[in-house]
Amino acid sequence: MECLDGAQGGGMTTLTWFITGAAKGLGREWAEAALDRGDRVTATARDVSALGPLVAAYGDAVLPLPLDVTDKEAVRSAVGRAVEHFGRLDVVVNNAGYGQVGMVEELTEQELRDQLETNFFGTVWVTQAVLPVLRAQRSGRILQVTSEGGVRAFPGFGAYHASKFAVEGLSESLAQEVAPFGVHVVDVEPGPYATGFGPGLRVSAEHPDYAEVRTATAPRFELGDPRATRAALLRVVDAPEPPRHVFLGKPFAEVERLYTERLDTWRAWQPVALEAFGAGSPVAP
Repeated sequence: MECLDGAQGGGMTTLTWFITGAAKGLGREWAEAALDRGDRVTATARDVSALGPLVAAYGDAVLPLPLDVTDKEAVRSAVGRAVEHFGRLDVVVNNAGYGQVGMVEELTEQELRDQLETNFFGTVWVTQAVLPVLRAQRSGRILQVTSEGGVRAFPGFGAYHASKFAVEGLSESLAQEVAPFGVHVVDVEPGPYATGFGPGLRVSAEHPDYAEVRTATAPRFELGDPRATRAALLRVVDAPEPPRHVFLGKPFAEVERLYTERLDTWRAWQPVALEAFGAGSPVAP
């Protein structure tokens, strides 16, 4: 394993993780992956009883904590308890979140705010809470689980995409800000997996005018095996220079097509862009 400055034990580096949304899905897979290789994990979930099997299987290597990531003070308290218990943080996984389904016109203000409170602001609160620890250590990884939906969008998921695109933008700035402290930020962008994400979706009241659009644009996903992400995520965590962005699954071909089209459009309209610049102004010394 590469040399994150974790606690030493058994001749290999033992990393300490903080994972939100660890009750099920990819968060649970990654918690088990870390624990299986001897790492230590603070696992958080809204319903802490769902973490009971982790404690039964891995004992003192797990610190289960109840956490609603929308509660800023609760986030700070949970991070404090994790550091007090394990002594440090090496890998922070911002995984907690859910999906809101609804055409943009169908979204209520409360639905949109709730989506952003969890997926975006929850990520911000965790990130801000862990940064003092990681800066002091001069090391660490922050993994922002944004999904394929953080780089491309489907009809009917506007609120979800808005939250994930926001995390991507925030993380672009964050990565540059914390690099001097030895902290790496990785946007983990999974495609669709058989995690139970679908049943957890919240659905807006449907407007009848969108019935045909809804039928014509309903996405049909090939679902990946969540267990297959375990080794892949550990490779990202252990890389001496982890990637700023990494897909899990098969999003690349479609994203490449989308971004090629965007580049072609920007290039075609570059004369107009330069015309809009005008003569410009002298650069101040």
